[in-house]
Amino acid sequence: MMRFVKSLLTGPKLFWLGLLALTWALSSWSFALYKALDARWIVRFPKQYELGLDTWISNAMTWLVEDAHFGLFTFRDLTRFIAAVIEFPYQIMRSLLIDGFSVGQGQQAIEVAPSISWIAIIGTMAAVALYARNTALAWLAGLCFAYLAIFGQWESAMVTLASVLIAVPIGVTGGLLLGILSYRHPWFEKALRPILDLMQTVPVFAYLVPILFLFGFGPVSALVATVIYAMPPMVRIATVALQSVPEEVKEAGRMVGCKPHQQMWKVMVPTALPSLMVGVNQVIMLTLNMVIIASMIGAGGLGYDVLTSLRRLDIGGGIEAGLAIVVMAIALDRVSQAFAIRRVRPRPDPADPIYKRHPLTSASLALILVTTVLGLYIPGFRLLPESLTITTGTIWSSMMEWINVTFFDAFEAVKTFFLTTLLLPVKRFFAGIPWGWGVIVVGLMAGRLGGWKLGVMSALMTLFIAASGLWAKAMITVYLVSVSVLIASVIGIPLGIWAGQSARANSVIGALIDTLQTLPSFVYLIPVVMLFRVGDFSAMIAVVLYALAPAVRYAAHGIRSIDPELIEAGKVSGCTERQLLWRIKLPLAAPSLLLGLNQTIMLALSMLVITALVGTRDLGQEVYIALTKANTGQGIIAGLSVAFIAIIADRMVNALAKSSQEKLGAT
Repeated sequence: MMRFVKSLLTGPKLFWLGLLALTWALSSWSFALYKALDARWIVRFPKQYELGLDTWISNAMTWLVEDAHFGLFTFRDLTRFIAAVIEFPYQIMRSLLIDGFSVGQGQQAIEVAPSISWIAIIGTMAAVALYARNTALAWLAGLCFAYLAIFGQWESAMVTLASVLIAVPIGVTGGLLLGILSYRHPWFEKALRPILDLMQTVPVFAYLVPILFLFGFGPVSALVATVIYAMPPMVRIATVALQSVPEEVKEAGRMVGCKPHQQMWKVMVPTALPSLMVGVNQVIMLTLNMVIIASMIGAGGLGYDVLTSLRRLDIGGGIEAGLAIVVMAIALDRVSQAFAIRRVRPRPDPADPIYKRHPLTSASLALILVTTVLGLYIPGFRLLPESLTITTGTIWSSMMEWINVTFFDAFEAVKTFFLTTLLLPVKRFFAGIPWGWGVIVVGLMAGRLGGWKLGVMSALMTLFIAASGLWAKAMITVYLVSVSVLIASVIGIPLGIWAGQSARANSVIGALIDTLQTLPSFVYLIPVVMLFRVGDFSAMIAVVLYALAPAVRYAAHGIRSIDPELIEAGKVSGCTERQLLWRIKLPLAAPSLLLGLNQTIMLALSMLVITALVGTRDLGQEVYIALTKANTGQGIIAGLSVAFIAIIADRMVNALAKSSQEKLGAT
């Protein structure tokens, strides 16, 4: 056995084929062995030896909420204080955008001030876009928000926007401060890195389970989950941005006598601002994505509309709310991207009056004041009358019904083909792998790619999943991710290669990928469910659409990054276009392709948990069931299992990419 293991770790590629063949054989014979030997432990970890951590965690959470005491205050007092600190600005923002300010409760409430007019919000959004870039972006942002009003989605959209406007500043500020600490103290960065890895790999639903238990059902819980989910990218980007500040800029700050806090806030942060704005863009998009998902625990808004439409199979209502999410995401994404690349403009003359120094701000405030006052007397200025709104629900329902009736046979044929030729065979393969052999195989693969330390870590993580009683669910997760990543790569890599070699193709494909990246993950479920109903095939389609972008982007980047002199040398040597692609371009682009594969796997795992809503039987369903039952232990263990799968895949693909880079460097 030791000789076999050693040969696997050091031998040629033939042993990889042998490992695959042995795994396939054990997968095919595992149930036969179980019946012949009457040994259930072959296919499932023995029940009496399972860890039972979910019960321990649930009991610990119960003690924390009900009995934990810190002297002057209890843990419940602490969570109530945090909830009050977040709820106060959220209620103000919601009152400004949609509810208005009132005194009293229920039917006895008396309004003392109205909300901002819908016209003023649209105009202000257009002014912000104009300030960020140009009139074209102003028209885009204004029309996107006008769409929300015209198509009857204004109230829900403003509830969602209120959550975004509170969560984003908290996430950006917290991420920047943690990034500064990571920059100043390398030990803090090393300690924070695994926490950030865990925060970015734990599925989004898993955030909701303990937060729901700690803070209860409502928008505050949703905001807490949103901030936790959206903050890690800002921390990473802030750390890298500060580390990338040129040394001569730092030296100039020291030469003029800046103190440490002046050096940071007046020299380094302004210099790193373009990169920091990229982090702000990421926080905005992740916040919008999470706010939609957090509708399950009381966030309300557009996400709640989509969720209720899916539950009622209201096709028209679901598509309307989904499109509203799309146009809001596009507007916020484009405006935040514009700020990231905005050029520094000359400062106005201090002698000019304030309306000349800040014309857009003055115009926006004037518009807010005028329309709000008019709204007191003319209701149409406060909220677009329902009689003037347009509903397309019946149109979408009729269209989807026609598509389903007309193309039902074609859809079923495609679905059956993929199920019988790809999905079910791969599912049978992974479902039949004995847990013991699975632990060994994962350890051997990771050890072969990244060394014995990675092998031991991966084996222990895999053993944790099996010992938690989640082996069968984990194998369904791996099967769906494997198939989805395979299809996304088969589609995305050729598109990326095409885009990397053709400017015209790059403009078209780039616009498509930008749109796919802008859409919150929740939105992908709507057309998939409408066309293919629930099941593994629907989950696969949604995951492929969501995870396609990095496969395309990294492939295009890898092709464009190749030194033109190497391509020219190939042409001089007489290589055909096909030989140039397969013998020069693809080998040189391999590190970028592997990084794209890594990101595709990460996105596939994050989306797969959301597809629990369409009937998958994987770890995502475990997390979703834990959320509905407020079972914190079950949710955290299932979430950690998904995170461990993501970490194992990430480390193995990164090791493969590093090996590829070393080979290129050696040649």
